[in-house]
Amino acid sequence: MQRSDGENERIEAGRMREARLVEMVFPEQTNHYGTLFGGQALALMDKAAFVAASRYARRTVVTASSERVDFHVPIRQGQLVELIARVVATGRTSITVDVEVFAEDLLTGDRQLGTRGRFVLVALDAHGNPTAVPRLTDEQATPGGEGAGS
Repeated sequence: MQRSDGENERIEAGRMREARLVEMVFPEQTNHYGTLFGGQALALMDKAAFVAASRYARRTVVTASSERVDFHVPIRQGQLVELIARVVATGRTSITVDVEVFAEDLLTGDRQLGTRGRFVLVALDAHGNPTAVPRLTDEQATPGGEGAGS
């Protein structure tokens, strides 16, 4: 990242806890009802969790598990989806990320929560072995984000 004075800025591990991605829902991502396939939603959510965990750890990360995923309302072709991924807990080598998917009508601005889920990612070293991640401090932690595993 470059600052306005021309100098580069470095964001260290443990500082970035949130990532936002915006996508458009196209016909090839939808079923015969014109709504987003559940697998497509999960893929987008995993991508957002990966970005949030990678930025937080500043390490290679892989998905270890997807925990509870709730589909609240269908997301329709032509809508925007905004994915908000937040690091909510860390273990020794793991990072837990909550992801919310909001469906938004591009023309009216109407928006609602479509899907919500939790993902656990593990940081890897150069040899592909689990490696330590920065601890999430109590000040950074959010309610419901306790316990991330390894």
